[in-house]
Amino acid sequence: MHPVRRQRLLIVVFVIVFSSIAAALVTYGLRGNINLFFPPADIVAGKAPLGQPIRIGGMVVEGGVRRSPDSLRVEFDVTDYIATVTVVYEGILPDLFAEGQGVVAAGVMLDSGMMQASEVLAKHDENYMPPEVAEALGANQGDKPAYKSGYSSESTQ
Repeated sequence: MHPVRRQRLLIVVFVIVFSSIAAALVTYGLRGNINLFFPPADIVAGKAPLGQPIRIGGMVVEGGVRRSPDSLRVEFDVTDYIATVTVVYEGILPDLFAEGQGVVAAGVMLDSGMMQASEVLAKHDENYMPPEVAEALGANQGDKPAYKSGYSSESTQ
């Protein structure tokens, strides 16, 4: 083989190998950052993976917030009007967090069927709801809310 062709072949092989390694590293790195959304009905049905980062959204059940008297631990129930899931969060909740309001929590599902949240998002006004929550609740109630404002969040890591 001619030296120039051999050099070109080595460069092409190097570029292909380097590109494959870079794509594999990017894919592996992004795999851990995926947060899939699940409504409470899907979680109760067992469709949510255990120990994987997920998000749950719905309405905070009236009378479903339980605060620990000696720590920042809070347990609250989230519903999509079909099923209810208990969320455990340790930290300061957003100021707009309240019973009967929409919420999205990010965290992992525990073996006990409860969710250990690392972040809780509360809606800004009564008209906004993220599209995933609106679809889950709208399908169960038959009405669609208007989309306006954003979310307020507090998180612990």
